[in-house]
Amino acid sequence: MNELSFQHYLLGLIAVANNIPAIPLYLELCQELEAKEQHKLCFIATTTSLITMIVAMFTGISILNFFDISIDAFRIAGGLLLVNTGLAMMSSSKQVIVQGEGTAFSKMISLAVIPISIPLTTGAGTMSTVILFAEQIQHSDVQALKLFCAILCMTLIIYLSFRYSTGIIKVLGHTGMDVLSKIFGLITLSLGLQFIISGIKGAFPKLV
Repeated sequence: MNELSFQHYLLGLIAVANNIPAIPLYLELCQELEAKEQHKLCFIATTTSLITMIVAMFTGISILNFFDISIDAFRIAGGLLLVNTGLAMMSSSKQVIVQGEGTAFSKMISLAVIPISIPLTTGAGTMSTVILFAEQIQHSDVQALKLFCAILCMTLIIYLSFRYSTGIIKVLGHTGMDVLSKIFGLITLSLGLQFIISGIKGAFPKLV
């Protein structure tokens, strides 16, 4: 097993779990909410993302084993998913949540979970990445700790992005947000291709 650094895990998570596409939707939800309710939505969306990543880290491999899915097959499938996600991010357009007057706060909470947290912040691509990282660090407590710390740092980044989303958009503008989303999309695309290459090498060693 190659030792990977904390920065490697964190940068990989930033590429796939960034919530840039979710910020406009989050702001759309928060338009008519009081500050206390906005903070509650931020906490719910962030907590959902944290739980999603931790569950993927600790149970993902067991789920693959249960369904008898080889890690190389999952690498290829996860890589294809990330390629698709990266291409979508590079050609994304602003989405809008349509709210009726007097939308119930409980309804907004469900929207904070889906689609803002899942899949826009921590979707299938993020879960695939965490599972593949987790597979590489089996039987290494040090590497597992690095990945867990990276997940915690990523959670903090997600929280701050939502918490200060208004300021982020003011600084970057919609054009800057679009450029940033495309940069992350390119990184996600590259990460997906690397997973595919690794999966093919493992599944068909005689071909490479």
